[in-house]
Amino acid sequence: MAVKETGVSYYGLSYPEHAKRDFQEMLAHNCNAVILALSEFDIDFWFPNIVRIAETAKELGLRVYLDTWGVGKWFGGEPPSLFLNNNVANRQVSAFTGEPLAASCFNTEAFRRYYFEIVEKLATYVKAADGFFWDEPHYALPKSYASITGGAGDDWSCRCPVCQKKFEAEYGYEMPKQLTMEVKRFRQDKALDILEEAALRIKRIRPDSKMVCCVHATLGTYYVTENRGYDNWDKVGKSSACDVFSTTILSYQLPRSFFKSITQRTVDTAKKFGKGSQRWLMNYYQQPDDISEIEEICKLYADMGVESLFAWTYRGGYGTVLAAPNALEMWDALGRGYGAVLNK
Repeated sequence: MAVKETGVSYYGLSYPEHAKRDFQEMLAHNCNAVILALSEFDIDFWFPNIVRIAETAKELGLRVYLDTWGVGKWFGGEPPSLFLNNNVANRQVSAFTGEPLAASCFNTEAFRRYYFEIVEKLATYVKAADGFFWDEPHYALPKSYASITGGAGDDWSCRCPVCQKKFEAEYGYEMPKQLTMEVKRFRQDKALDILEEAALRIKRIRPDSKMVCCVHATLGTYYVTENRGYDNWDKVGKSSACDVFSTTILSYQLPRSFFKSITQRTVDTAKKFGKGSQRWLMNYYQQPDDISEIEEICKLYADMGVESLFAWTYRGGYGTVLAAPNALEMWDALGRGYGAVLNK
C-alpha cells in the first residue's frame, strides 16, 4: 500500500470552533489532510477566520491545502466570481461567435494581477497551510455537445483581443478561428504560465509550499478530448506549477477499466517527472449501486501506487443540493476505505 495522504474538501469556513468538531470527525474517518475550498467571497469576507481555521486543522494534525475554488470561473467550483461581476471586459470570448463567456480570461493583466494578489495574501497570512490546490483549471467550453472527431464541440475559447494580440506577437500572424496545432500549443502554454507565475510568487513567500495540480480525467488521445488547455498531461506534469500531479473524479457509472486506465496514466505521469500522484473519489451527488464499492476503489488506487487520495466532499455533501442520496453512508464508507489503505 503506497497511500500516504487521505483527505476531503471542506467549505465550513465561518467559525474555527465549529470547524474543530468537523476536523475531529475527519480524523475519525481516517483523513490526515483537508482542502479548504475558498471562494472569492470567503477570501474577501471571512479572511481572519480562514487563518484561524487553517491553524485549527494544523493543531489537530491535518495537512492543510488552500483551494482557490471557482476563482474567476477559471477554476472548477460552484461559487460565483466577484471578479466577473466587477470586470465585464475581461472575459473569455468564443472563437466562432465573439460572444463573451461567464469565465475570466486569465491572460488579461487585470485578472492576473487580481489572482496573484489573492495567492500572495494567502501565502503570507495563512501560515498553517502546507500548499495550494489548483482545482480543475480550464478554458471555458462555449458548446455543450461532444464530437468524436473534435471533442466538446468545435467552438473554443479564448479569442478575446488580449489573446489575439499575444498570439500574433508569438506566431507572427493573426490568431485563427480554427483550433489549429499552433492555437492548441498557445493555449496550453498560457494556461500553465499563470499557474507557474503564481507558484513562483507563493514559493518566494513560503518555499516549502506544495502545489497540487488537478486536471480533468479525460482520454486525451485520438478520440474525444475537451481541449481545456491542460489535456497534455506531460506538459502539466513537468511544469513548475505542479509538485503533485492529480486527476479528478470519475463517475461510478463508468467501467472499472476506465478507472484503471486513468489511474495508471496518472501514476506514470507523476513518476516520469518525479512528482507525487493523487487521485480523487466522488463523495457527493452520485453513489455506486453498492456503497462498499468506494472501499474497493480506494484499494484499487492504493494497489496501483497512488500516494494521495482525496474525495469531494466532507460528509458526502450532506445538507447541500449536491448531496449523495445516502450522503452519510457514503462518508462512512470513505472513512473505511481510507482506513484500509492509509500507511499509518
